[in-house]
Amino acid sequence: MGERVVSGASEDDPAARGRRQLTEGRVAPMTTAVSEKRVATLRGEANPRIQIAGEGPPVVYLHGAMGLVWDGFLDSLSQEHTVYAPEHPGTTPGDPDGIKAVDDLWDLVLHYYDLFDQLGLESPAIVGHSFGGMVAAEIAATNPDRASKLVLISPVGLWRDDVPVAQFLTMSPSEVAEIAFFDPKGPVAEQVMAVPEDPEAAVETALRTTWSQACTGKFMWPLPEKGLRKRLYRIKAPTLIVWGNQDRLVPPAYAEEFADRIANSRVQKFDKAAHLPQLEQLEAVSKTVREFLAG
Repeated sequence: MGERVVSGASEDDPAARGRRQLTEGRVAPMTTAVSEKRVATLRGEANPRIQIAGEGPPVVYLHGAMGLVWDGFLDSLSQEHTVYAPEHPGTTPGDPDGIKAVDDLWDLVLHYYDLFDQLGLESPAIVGHSFGGMVAAEIAATNPDRASKLVLISPVGLWRDDVPVAQFLTMSPSEVAEIAFFDPKGPVAEQVMAVPEDPEAAVETALRTTWSQACTGKFMWPLPEKGLRKRLYRIKAPTLIVWGNQDRLVPPAYAEEFADRIANSRVQKFDKAAHLPQLEQLEAVSKTVREFLAG
């Protein structure tokens, strides 16, 4: 395993131990040194942490509802890009009140405008998964010059009564696993849903996951349709839409719903993958995304 640098993370910190136990051996071995940085947004009321790795053109990765863990997909992207992976407001350890600075979806978008400015990112490529995909689309729609390219992986943000998005925020972890993974008993599901062996770290991880879902759920509950379909036409960045054919959390029919509303977009679906195709089909999805970003 290559070096992994996380500044400010103590060996005695249970959360840090939990992150290491969940990251080591997950899906693919880590080969990249990861550093951390904090910035102030929204008049200094939020202080999110950003994980940074790699060299090359900038890519911002926006994570899903369960929180940020550096995984094999991000490791792959960092081989050719400088990857910036911020934690959504309130989900950063030590800054749980950051969510209080964000009243609504527009505040969340402004938060990311601030974050990009603080990092000196004028128009990076943006990759978003699930909830992060919705946020990425909102950023690219409300200010089209903010994104040079856009990758949406199983994004929420739209709603159809005939193929509803699962109410995953009210489900138990085992229920989520049943619909989020192609193989709920397979190695990817086991690794993603793993509980750290250290009891203190296990409690800390459970609390962080629950709080992360609460913070992101603020913008998705009761339905994840907040008017995005009316704004998608404004996106001008070339857009890749990635979906797992067996996604039962956000059905793959939504891929075409996004594509029909984003002018310069294309859809790539993957078999034997559900809501996390970037992990369940790590090599294929990573290759597709890297080629798109390089094009």
